[in-house]
Amino acid sequence: MTETQIQRTTPAAPTPAARHRTAPTPLLTPLGLLTVLLGAALPMIDFFIVNVALPTIDHDLHAGPALLEMVVAGYGVAYATMLVLGGRLGDIAGRRRLFLWGLATFGLTSLACGLAPDAWTLVIARVAQGAAAALLLPQVLATIQATTTGKRRAKAVSLYGGTAGVSSAVGQVLGGLLVSVDLAGTGWRAVFLVNVPIAVVAWLLAARTVPETRSPHPSRVDGPGTALLATSLIALLLPLTEGRAAGWPVWSWLLLAVFPFSAAAFIAVERRAERSGRTPLVPPSLLRIPSVHSGLSMMIPFSVGFGGFMFVVAVALQTGLRYGPLAAGISLAPLCLAFFLASLAGPRLVQRFGRRVVITGSLIQGAGLLALALTVHAGWPHISVMELAPSMTMLGIGQGMLLPVVVRIVLSELPVAQAGVGGGVMVTTQQSGLALGVATLGTLFLALLPSAGIRDALLAAVLTQLLIVLGTTLLGFRLPRTLS
Repeated sequence: MTETQIQRTTPAAPTPAARHRTAPTPLLTPLGLLTVLLGAALPMIDFFIVNVALPTIDHDLHAGPALLEMVVAGYGVAYATMLVLGGRLGDIAGRRRLFLWGLATFGLTSLACGLAPDAWTLVIARVAQGAAAALLLPQVLATIQATTTGKRRAKAVSLYGGTAGVSSAVGQVLGGLLVSVDLAGTGWRAVFLVNVPIAVVAWLLAARTVPETRSPHPSRVDGPGTALLATSLIALLLPLTEGRAAGWPVWSWLLLAVFPFSAAAFIAVERRAERSGRTPLVPPSLLRIPSVHSGLSMMIPFSVGFGGFMFVVAVALQTGLRYGPLAAGISLAPLCLAFFLASLAGPRLVQRFGRRVVITGSLIQGAGLLALALTVHAGWPHISVMELAPSMTMLGIGQGMLLPVVVRIVLSELPVAQAGVGGGVMVTTQQSGLALGVATLGTLFLALLPSAGIRDALLAAVLTQLLIVLGTTLLGFRLPRTLS
């Protein structure tokens, strides 16, 4: 029902505040859902799209290892640090409004990345791009939660989970394609410039198809909680992602030493705020919801393994197997396709088999990692893209069965009033896990290169991820047996 219709059918003209309280929230149309998913895909793609472009960026801008890592880490740290705040601002100011602002600033910062004349300008633009992504992405889940119900919500959340996984893999495929094609001589710059027309189209669609929603009881931003969460994430993620390339300077160890104290202070401040009746940035009661707790427990190791795998494979294929950017990207195409198809089948499988879908998906992912390790061990250094396809397909099937369902579990019992902050917490967990994966598995791989060689370093990283997957499988038994 539109505002005009409400005015015509109401005897006395209500105040704007009364209209806001009584007007039902419009349902999200299929085109509106497609629009918000398109907006969600942009920041997810951009976390990985630079992986295959890093050698070309290094060649053109003479960046060096430390600055190259900052191109990746600057985006990831800014993104993870501001996600929960972005969700809270959407609850307060309106999710559609923040979605539009996020799209606009993401497009502008992508343009700045694509036009960067030197490495430091690119790093600064990437940090700003990560902050823009943090405004944009939390509004997607919050809008889905607020404008859908029942089976429509379950399908929309599953599509969001599929978008998250497919976009991550598509980022490297698309990056390899754009760098290889060298559109109008743009080279690596095309991986950023391609975002601009997509953001414009998504903005125009969102302005017409995405309904405005906000929390029915908006609260003020939790300043102390925001500052402490940002400090904690920066103190953990920045040294882990940048420390190795910088030679582990004193500041990296100091930041790591700060992390446990800032994290403990954040927890204490949030508990005190909730006990006193204020609204904390991350309500501790939110994390005590069984579905949120069990889902996030699985999200962390999955994201760590996935983020590290995508980074390590991108480097190993180009430096070890001498794939060009296009071949390195195409080698992940079977993973993308299998992930997409598995994620589409997820809602029907969950209705019939419940949490066994997640456990089975994790086991299939483990089988894919084992198949990849055997392929690398037997065929190195003469492995074709086709020889990688079976293991990549198995990985895509397993991950596609797992991630969308875990996303659905986290959101299944979330109150609509906390949709923004809940979505922000989940995406922050996912993004932090991806960054930690690049830092831990990536550091392991790069540290082993000089002594063990590329093949054995890659095997060590893959087998380490296999151990992580086994842990994820065990955590699957803590999930609810059935899902609505």
